[in-house]
Amino acid sequence: MNSEAKVAISDAVQAFVRRELGLFIEGEVRVAHSPRRSDVFDPATGHVLTTVPDADATDVDRAVASARTAFDTHVWRGLRPADRERILLRFADVLEAHAEELAQLETLNQGKSINVARAIDVGATLEYVRYMAGSATKIVGETLDVSIPFPPGARYTAFTRHEPVGVVAGIVPWNFPMMIAVWKLVPALAAGCSVVIKPSPETPLTALRLAELAIDAGIPAGAFNVVTGGAECGAALAAHPGINKISFTGSTPTGKRVGTAAVQNMTRFSLELGGKNPAVMLADIGVEQAVRGALAGGLLNQGQVCAAVSRIYVHRSKYAKVVEGLADSVSAMTMGPGLDASAQINPLVSAHHRARVEEHLARARAEGLRFAAGGARVEEPGYYVRPAIIADVPPDAAIVRDEVFGPVLALAPFDDVAEALRLANDSPYGLAASLWTNDLRAAMSLVPQIEAGTVWVNCHVPLDPGMPFGGYKQSGIGREFGRHAIEGFTETKSVCIAH
Repeated sequence: MNSEAKVAISDAVQAFVRRELGLFIEGEVRVAHSPRRSDVFDPATGHVLTTVPDADATDVDRAVASARTAFDTHVWRGLRPADRERILLRFADVLEAHAEELAQLETLNQGKSINVARAIDVGATLEYVRYMAGSATKIVGETLDVSIPFPPGARYTAFTRHEPVGVVAGIVPWNFPMMIAVWKLVPALAAGCSVVIKPSPETPLTALRLAELAIDAGIPAGAFNVVTGGAECGAALAAHPGINKISFTGSTPTGKRVGTAAVQNMTRFSLELGGKNPAVMLADIGVEQAVRGALAGGLLNQGQVCAAVSRIYVHRSKYAKVVEGLADSVSAMTMGPGLDASAQINPLVSAHHRARVEEHLARARAEGLRFAAGGARVEEPGYYVRPAIIADVPPDAAIVRDEVFGPVLALAPFDDVAEALRLANDSPYGLAASLWTNDLRAAMSLVPQIEAGTVWVNCHVPLDPGMPFGGYKQSGIGREFGRHAIEGFTETKSVCIAH
């Protein structure tokens, strides 16, 4: 580790992880009904940071009841939209005042680079909160020019209203724990809903801190609750009859179970699920640009990004040079904990996830695939795996079909654009993709033919609060961001007046 680049852990972060952490219900830290507690690890060392409650169904009942009371008593949804907007803007200011504390807490708990935590997990989150806060005053319906034919001579005026759906359950993954919690929390609050957030059991810390800071900002008790726990907690929340909407981000298999549970109560749900995202690099792209783009789009947060590029199809005229450039680049990367700001390779989130990534790599070796670089475990404390560049992958290889969610890039050449499109679309997933070309006509022709919810051209991964995000095929149901985010937390009511 570069000692000069190591970030000193703040007193506030040290004090937080030393506390006896509980659930956050009715505006306060509460002791859980469940006697079980779960260890929370530092991925850089494998050491236990702290423990949190492993909530049970009774704890979930308490959190949902808190949110229901807040909703039914109108303490939040009864405010003027402008007042909700001001409080959410104040929430952004409070988060900004605690930005370094939150970034360090995220890095300690998730393992990612402090540079990423500062710029994305905190920086992009602040932008998102402020964007969505403004949506509280921009929820609109429409007037309808109806033609109801009876009784003769009657006149009608009709319009629609968007009303808050009620109590929202936000189930959050471990890769961007704070940011994705906010993606669910703030538009739901802007719409007037009350919220129960369940973070991943691996990364619960920033969600608990967010709830405390929300009270400081003026969000009323009960409008934002947090339950920590594993499978029992998640199943109880997904199946709870007091929940009106579930917003889930995570793997496709888990998302299917959440959707099945929700349907039993006719609970509304949206699912942002897995991806096996392709990049198609045409013949006119420069090798240096292709290498930079693949590294940025594929290795952010060690590839633990649902939208990360993982399949790369390169025109044969540039293929060998791109593979060589990627192999040289990852072989030269420095490794270290997220709190070392100079480290380019950081740990994966957990021992369990590292084992899962290693299983994918072992299968690729067993299938005889060519490793141009990397893919080895690092034998030292922490959950490290060196990024793997796997070349000449056939379309039926498991590493091409299955979501790895790690630092693994699989490459194959193509000879014509039709072949590249076939390879890119040959997947059960359709979350995101990218097209790399300097030919505007090619870009405008090919983008509509790529089966993905987001298609980037000459970049991969950047998101904006105003740009809808979600997947085709088995990558999910519904969209986040923009007006879709707000409308997803509302019910549409038609009003018809005879006069």
